[in-house]
Amino acid sequence: MDAWKRLGGLIGSHMAIISPACVVLGVLFPQIGVMRPLVTLLFAFMTFQSALSNTFGNLGRTLRHPAPMLVSLALTVAAMPCVACALALALFGSDPNLVCGIVLEYCVPVAVVSAMWTNMLGGDPALSLATILVSTVAAPFTIPLTLHALLGQTVEVDAARMMGEMVGSIALPALAGTLANDLTRGRAARELSPVIAPAAKLALVAVILTNSTGVAPYVRGLTPTLVAVAAFIGAFAACGYALGLLAARTLRLSHEQEVSMTYLVGMRNISAGAVIAGEYFPGEVMFPVVIGTLFQQVLAAGFGSLLRRLRRARGDGRGPRDPGAR
Repeated sequence: MDAWKRLGGLIGSHMAIISPACVVLGVLFPQIGVMRPLVTLLFAFMTFQSALSNTFGNLGRTLRHPAPMLVSLALTVAAMPCVACALALALFGSDPNLVCGIVLEYCVPVAVVSAMWTNMLGGDPALSLATILVSTVAAPFTIPLTLHALLGQTVEVDAARMMGEMVGSIALPALAGTLANDLTRGRAARELSPVIAPAAKLALVAVILTNSTGVAPYVRGLTPTLVAVAAFIGAFAACGYALGLLAARTLRLSHEQEVSMTYLVGMRNISAGAVIAGEYFPGEVMFPVVIGTLFQQVLAAGFGSLLRRLRRARGDGRGPRDPGAR
């Protein structure tokens, strides 16, 4: 068991290396994509493990003091799509499909996997889970509204299907994990979470590998314009993480909430965006959406290293809360 827990700690402390390696492997070996049907199940498992460190009391505190959640939602639902649209029109206005793809990339809800990163780096699980839940529930309404307001695009999103996926991958696992922790009076967080944390980190690696396979066809057919779009997506994605961190520091939040906001604002549910792009738009719209896979996890690992340094700079020698490293 000690070796199993050390494996979890090893993965968590080396994600800055593991994430880009997974992206490269996913692009080079797209056949790994056969695991795609398992992604929803992996998301559900990661959400459950992350929720084991949560309680209904913490969730109630988040709802009683909603400023961090509301700021995160305002940045992800309104500010970033508007800025992305303005910059995309200025840089790639001659190609409306690319502009649409860039805007769609930043209309989709907060990534479920951000809860895993938050938990791994000692963030606030209640803030993360509540924000992800609200963002995903609102997505069937906010995505069409944003696209129509910014681009005049009319999109009819399958709200029932999106809600069903949200219930399966977020709501039920989060409820089950939180309930387990409350019913056992914290034993689930102390005893179960460290045991399954390495498996959750392996699930994260599998998700990064699987999602990276989606960009393989586009990487092989790169043009100078698509390279410029990829560079823009990478830079703007980095700005998202930085914006979340800056907003948390401006609000003078705790380090735990600082970690959560960094990932909530920085990470997007690219899988949901890819589904919408594939169903409702020309093929070129897909590129700006899926190319974000190349950067999102790598940036998450990089900002994780930054957050660890910031915590040490504050004089807190405990380091991030990482159940798998106990």
